[in-house]
Amino acid sequence: MVYSFAGQYEDERFEWFVDGLREVMERKGHRFVEDPDHASLVVNCVPRDQPRPFRRKAQAVFVVSVTEFEPGEKTVQEAIPQGYPLLVRSLSNLLIGLTGPGHCSPDAHFITPEQGHYLVKGREDRSAFFEGVYSRIDPLATSRLVIDNVFDADLPQELWEGDEITRSIHEAGKRLDALNLLPAPFPIDEILSERDRRHLKRLYGLGGLSYGNISARKDDTRFWMSASGVDKSNLREVGRDILLVKDYDQEAGAMVISVPPNVEPRRVSVDAIEHWMIYREHPEVGAILHVHAWIEGVPSTEFNYPCGTYELGKAVADIVREHEQPSRAVVGLKNHGLTITGESLEEIFDRVEGRLLQYVPMS
Repeated sequence: MVYSFAGQYEDERFEWFVDGLREVMERKGHRFVEDPDHASLVVNCVPRDQPRPFRRKAQAVFVVSVTEFEPGEKTVQEAIPQGYPLLVRSLSNLLIGLTGPGHCSPDAHFITPEQGHYLVKGREDRSAFFEGVYSRIDPLATSRLVIDNVFDADLPQELWEGDEITRSIHEAGKRLDALNLLPAPFPIDEILSERDRRHLKRLYGLGGLSYGNISARKDDTRFWMSASGVDKSNLREVGRDILLVKDYDQEAGAMVISVPPNVEPRRVSVDAIEHWMIYREHPEVGAILHVHAWIEGVPSTEFNYPCGTYELGKAVADIVREHEQPSRAVVGLKNHGLTITGESLEEIFDRVEGRLLQYVPMS
């Protein structure tokens, strides 16, 4: 993984943090470049009163912003309301808020768009502290986003207006919307202004994030899936709201989508690579639902990989493979949500109705 730094990292505490993080990143084999536009992971140091975002020139770039919280040790209840607006304003995949006495032993509060809060406590052992920080960044630093699409205008004319499967996706989208499962473990409206909520929507349009999604098998090799960043309660237009995924181009790292001619298509949901893996391996799976919710006692992925990465897709597919009934699997995505397979979308919703917990447990 190629990484770089951006923002005001010459400030005393930021400089200390950047030096320590760079040491552990190099020990782990990651390559540093001076120009952040040539990196796939950018650590952006931002003052809390001016959290300026790093402007990505490519979507397949992860941004970790580092800031200082107001002085004093922070509880979870204090860290989230202070950090979440900064994460949104800095358009980051992850925010690290440094707090505590002195600049050489701060606590590091991690705030994520999907679930909330982690803490790496400050300690005298500098190396151990940065190992802890790295363990939280590692899923970003080692992941490969599969969010690019190759659009082939070869969708058969009889599918331009959809079929019975896209109509089932339309109905499932309304049921998904009615669940009102935002990807956050706290009431966003209480800590974000209207402007910040607009920023949050933009953040969820960048790589690695989603509001939940649905898909259904078309045939042996293809499946219909909801697009990224669309209103799930009104999935209607083929090529814009619902797309036909026909393959994965490994060399390009992109999903191959069949669309009607003369349509400017949207990107398919970032979880398409995960769904593609499951459908290809398990012909009996007819539909897949992803929600930001939880069911107690489900098997879960070991690492908190971002949505839209090959690594998360493989981790989920591995668990589905081990399930006694892959066509009725419920898989937890660590600190994020659920992927649920079924015979149809209607069958999935009927099966989990009343069982979903709104808030995902953190670990």
